[in-house]
Formats: sequence, C-alpha cells, structure tokens
Amino acid sequence: MAEGTERRLAAIVSADVVGYSRLMGRDEAGTLQRLNAHRSELIDELIEKHGGRIVKTTGDGLLLEFPSVVAAVECCLSFQTGMAKRNSDAGDEAIRFRIGAHLGDVIVEGDDIFGDGVNIAARLEAIAPPGGLALSDDAYRQVRDKVDIAWDDTGEQELKNIARPIRVWRWSPQTETAFDITPQSTEPALALPDKPSIAVLPFANLSDDEEQEYFSDGVAEDIITALSKFRWFFVIARNSSFAYKGRQVGTRQIGHELGVRYVLDGSVRRAGNRVRISAQLEEAATGKQIWAERYDRPLVDIFELQDEMTSAISGACGHELADAEQQRATRTEPGHLGAWDLYLKGMWHLWRWADHDLEVAETLLGKAIKTDPSLACAHAGLAYLSYLLVQSGVSDDPERDIAQGLVAAETAIQLDEKDAFAHFSLGRIHMMRVDGKSAMGEIERALELNPNLAPASYAMGYLLSMLERENEAISYLDRALRLSPSDQLGWAVEFIKALALQSLGHLDETEKLFEKICRYPANQHWPFTGKAALMAELGQMEEAEKALKIALERRPELSVTFVDKTLPQFDCTIKRKLRENLRIAGLEE
Repeated sequence: MAEGTERRLAAIVSADVVGYSRLMGRDEAGTLQRLNAHRSELIDELIEKHGGRIVKTTGDGLLLEFPSVVAAVECCLSFQTGMAKRNSDAGDEAIRFRIGAHLGDVIVEGDDIFGDGVNIAARLEAIAPPGGLALSDDAYRQVRDKVDIAWDDTGEQELKNIARPIRVWRWSPQTETAFDITPQSTEPALALPDKPSIAVLPFANLSDDEEQEYFSDGVAEDIITALSKFRWFFVIARNSSFAYKGRQVGTRQIGHELGVRYVLDGSVRRAGNRVRISAQLEEAATGKQIWAERYDRPLVDIFELQDEMTSAISGACGHELADAEQQRATRTEPGHLGAWDLYLKGMWHLWRWADHDLEVAETLLGKAIKTDPSLACAHAGLAYLSYLLVQSGVSDDPERDIAQGLVAAETAIQLDEKDAFAHFSLGRIHMMRVDGKSAMGEIERALELNPNLAPASYAMGYLLSMLERENEAISYLDRALRLSPSDQLGWAVEFIKALALQSLGHLDETEKLFEKICRYPANQHWPFTGKAALMAELGQMEEAEKALKIALERRPELSVTFVDKTLPQFDCTIKRKLRENLRIAGLEE
C-alpha cells in the first residue's frame, strides 16, 4: 500500500438532493441559498453531534464517515425528520435528500476515502426513497436491536457496478417509526368494514425526472381500480388515499384515519430504458409486511408496461390479501365468527383441497349462508366446493353435488351479478356438466369482471385444454401462474399445463414439469398419476410403476374409471392419452 494510505472499517453515508437539476434550472440562486441554510442550520450540526465528518461535498451531495453505524443511522434519521419539518411549508421549493448507508472497508488517503464501501453507499443512496434511507445488510445487522424504528426488507438488490447482489433495508417517510414527526390523529378511528379493507397509497417517484410523477401516480390509480374488481375487498377511493401524497404519515395512522386493515405502497424508478417498480403490502395495525415484490422491465411501450405492472401487482396482492384474511379468520375465536369470518374460514379449508378440509369447508360455508343468506360470495364458494368434491373423488353422489353446485352458483349471481368468482364457479360447474359453451361464457364473464382473478385464468386454460385448444390453454395457464406465483396450489395449474404439453408432443418439457410438480408439498395424487402416464408413453416402465405406486398410496381407489369420473367428461385427446397410458402403466380399470 502506498505511503500515506491506510485501510479501516467505517460507516459510510452518501446523501444526495432529489431533482437537483430541476431545482437549479428553476431557481439557481434560491436553491443554493436554501441548501446552504439547511447545511448551516441543521445538517452540519447533526453530523458533528453524532461524531461524523464530512469527507467531501459534490454540490448537491455529501459523503460522510462515522466510526459507528448506530451513530450514522441516528444522524441520518434526525437529518431526514429535521428536513421534513423545514420543508413542511416549502411546496415546490422543498429540498429533499436520499441517503444510503453501509458498513464496509475503505482506503484512506489524506482526508479522502475510496473503495467498494464508498461505491456501495453511493449505489444505496440512488435507490433510497426521497426523504428516506437505504441500508445495506452489513449496516442493518449493527442497528437492528439498537435503533427503534421499523425497517422494510426489500430483499437482495442488483446495484450498478457492484459484483454481488446486496440485501437492502429501507426506511421511508411512509414507514411508522419512533421518529415519525406527524402528530397522531385526535379523530376517532373509523370502524373496520366487514370485508378486508385496503388503502393504496400513491407510489413514490424515485426517478430524477419529476415529470415521471404521472407514471407512478398512474400505477397506483390503476391498482386501486383493479383491486376494486375483487368484490370481497373494501378499497379506499383514490382521492382519500392520495391525500397522503408527500406527507410523512405512518402505516398505523393511515389505517386509523381511513379505517382499513391493510395498506399497499410502493415506488417507481425509471432509468434509461428500464423501469423498476417495487410494492409492499402491510398490516396497518402492526406494520407487519405481508407481501413484497420488485419488478424490473424494459421500457418499450409505457402504457403497455403500466397495464402489465398493474395486473401483476393487483393479482399478487389480491391473492396475498385473501390469504391474510383467511389466516386471520382461523385465529378468531369460534364464538365470535360472523357470516364473513365463517366464509373466510371455510375458504381457507377449501383451498387446502384435502378430503377432510373439503368436508369442514362445506360445513363452514353452510353456516355462513345460514347466518347471512344474502352473502353472495359464500354461495359462490359453496358452488366451487361442489365442483371440487367431484373433481377430487370425495363425492359419493356426483350428480347430486353438481346439481347443488349449479343452484349455489346461480344464487350467487342473482345476489351479485358482478361477482367474478361466482361466474368462475358457475363455469366450473358447467365444465363438469360437459357444457363447454356455457362454461366458456361464464369464465369469459369472470375474466371480463376481473382480469386479475387467477383461478379464472386457470379455469379457462383447463377448459381450452379439454376443447383441444392446447396452445391457447397454455397462455392462460401461464397467466394464472404469473398472477399467483407463490400459490400453494400452483401444482394444479402446472398439472394441466403438463397434460397440454404432452398432448402437443413436447415430452421433454412435460417430463421436467412433472418432476417439478411432484415435489410440491401440498399436491394430490394427480401429479404422480400424470407422471406415471408420461413415463409409460416414454417406455420407462420402472419409473411409471414408481409414480403409480405413490399415486395409489395417496388415492387407493384410483383406477382408469376413477380418472374418467373425476375429470370433466369431454372426449378429448388429453383424456384419451391419459387413459391409454395409465393402462400401459398397469392401472386397473
């Protein structure tokens, strides 16, 4: 190492003004005057107070070094909350900072510092929310039990010119913390609706160009519209949730003021020809993160991209929100279960698909309807349950169950014609009745009412595969998987996709897919039944027999006749090949 240089471990902080070029272009002298005032009256004093030093300035930025990560983070939080107070009446002239902090090795030459640690801090600053802080995992481990604020885990991030992904933790003005400067509302809390309730906040524009504000606002507005199509959600209107734009309000207070159980927020960052959109769903009362995802896409057609992102986020969020509500209902004391909670608890059991769970679901949904006969979604759930009882082989009288399912689905639609799940359920019942035309009409109606309803995309793919339109079927099945990527029942979607691929002659791809879905923890006998048939077609009889043995262990009554009865009775290539290959594999009639 050259004379006069040394290495040391340091807490490195990089801070930068948001939209500095725009501010300077609008009022160069005024911007410099305000920035200097912030420095002299707040920032420099805080840095000194917390034992830090200014390594260098870059006009609109600061590079800082601290001997302690805790001191660095406490300084950054005081910095940002102090700036928020100073900006409270500044309007368009407000100066906001993004800050990144990292604990890493640095090379010291004189008063300057260099190295990967400095580069990482700068990259973290670039992805920090305006008015907020982005923290590397190395730094987070030093403060997680010492600084009393709530951090958002954004997962591993690819940072420009940094060799390995880095896990990033984020604090933003929208995250409730011990440093939250917004006074708590003195108004009484609104009563929670009897449906799962959500507010979608305006997405933060992290792009340097504030002209991109329209895009980030548009994403949030479209998500509000898309979630409103889920009839079992209570979604706060745009004008109310957008009232929080640019304000530093914690999740708990938002839930209190709007009377919602959940809050969705996110950010949009456009750089060159790429866009990164991040979203997270939180429980308002606790700040607990339920779901988070990041989407990176090339920017080709901005409106097409906005539609794609809206669909992806609202579909995934809808699934996670429904799952969270079902989990909540299972924790509710039996004596306190109203019609809505009975419905939720019933659907929680229904989606597990196990024989016992289907029986419990039938009882709970029946109780929900008895408690509130006008609850359309409970009738729709009971209709889909009737389909599943037959499809899974649990029903001891398929004709009776399909007839009851038909009545339940039609009742649901009479109660609420715009309930997409009711039309989906009726479409499934028509599939079991081998009425392809009616099934197609109902599933199309479900997708028209809610394009992001993953089960409806799955049902359409299933129906098209039975109608020997396999290529079309696969596109719908892929969409269902995209809308609900973490669904524990994804194996069912991929099972139908595997059958469609096998029918098209794509046997290598089919084999890989069966290998995958046979590893799903929550699957039934179907993946192993399908794998046995495929292995028989490939002439791999030993593998076919192994798969068939597992299928029989999971469903002892499995036979060629059983397969015929439990799959929709369409005479199609998929079913003919399945029967033929299962006979070759050794399955009894």
